[in-house]
Amino acid sequence: MYNYLIVGAGLYGATVARELTDAGNSVLVIDKRSHIAGNVYTEKTEGINVHIYGAHIFHTNNKQVWDYVNRFSVFNRFTNSPVANYHGELYSLPFNMYTFNKMWGVVTPEEAAAKIEEQRKEAGITEPKNLEEQAISLVGTDIYEKLIKGYTQKQWGRPCTELPAFIIKRLPVRLTFDNNYFNALYQGIPVGGYTKMVENMLKGIEVQLNVDYLADKAKWDGVAEKVIYTGPIDAYFKYCLGNLEYRSVRFETEVLDKPNFQGNAAVNYTDAETPWTRIIEHKWFEFGKDENGNDLPKTVISREYSSEWKLGDEPYYPVNDEKNGNLYQEYKKLADKETNVVFGGRLGEYKYYDMDQVIAAALDKTQILLHSFFC
Repeated sequence: MYNYLIVGAGLYGATVARELTDAGNSVLVIDKRSHIAGNVYTEKTEGINVHIYGAHIFHTNNKQVWDYVNRFSVFNRFTNSPVANYHGELYSLPFNMYTFNKMWGVVTPEEAAAKIEEQRKEAGITEPKNLEEQAISLVGTDIYEKLIKGYTQKQWGRPCTELPAFIIKRLPVRLTFDNNYFNALYQGIPVGGYTKMVENMLKGIEVQLNVDYLADKAKWDGVAEKVIYTGPIDAYFKYCLGNLEYRSVRFETEVLDKPNFQGNAAVNYTDAETPWTRIIEHKWFEFGKDENGNDLPKTVISREYSSEWKLGDEPYYPVNDEKNGNLYQEYKKLADKETNVVFGGRLGEYKYYDMDQVIAAALDKTQILLHSFFC
């Protein structure tokens, strides 16, 4: 009999497992996949740590979280500076003075701001009602048409006029030459890959893989006093109220017998005609070197294709519209009635989480669990 059964060996589950174990609890972690680390799982190919489920760059302003992950890994100094490719024209992302100079030939921040204001006025948008209007009000019509519209419609599978404005509000727009995508004090990639980091988080903790909790729920519920569930909340309740919607991603990964394919970790293809949304060249997350500092002779790339999710697909991004928000609230009411089960993480809470937010939420939840346990 364990104190806690943790369903899911991703960042949320690994953090909770570590904290509960360090507090003296007996913990068992299970995962239906054949590996730990969830969607941050990395696998070494040709000496390169390949992000199997898409690129993950750790970034945070939360010093507690940064100090926490540095207990389990040394982080390199990688800075996320993606490039946008529009029919062969290359632009700097996030939108900054390099972008504005390439788009309009402007040189000063004042000229860039004036151009954006001019296009905003021409569009006649006062209160943005959807993503298209919000984007034009932020960066003008030219940048919206070339660098936002096609990419966003591929990403979400619906026109920008049907997407909520808040999706684009987090996109950085800078009247400087700063091309660091994240406004974060701390940023980097764990040396040796995320899998190695999560292995260190789970050191000394019992983990069983290839275990489907929901397929034999009664058995697994019986092995612990309390369950921490990080899977899809609707699946837990057998989709009794209907299924929550996600966007999914398909990857085409290949090894190339050349040292350099695109010269950057991430290149976004922003036109509507190119079927993939971006290409990731994994070696540049670690500056093209192996762990001994040697140049790597080959490279690995992944083309990403965004797709509508269906049952059986890997769920990636919650569709945070009103319909799904309301449905999640109904599932949450059911979850709140479960006395021995805690729902957490991206799927358990049907919430888009950055990695640092996942860890912060797990640390907070653990403090609550430990407090209630000792009271």
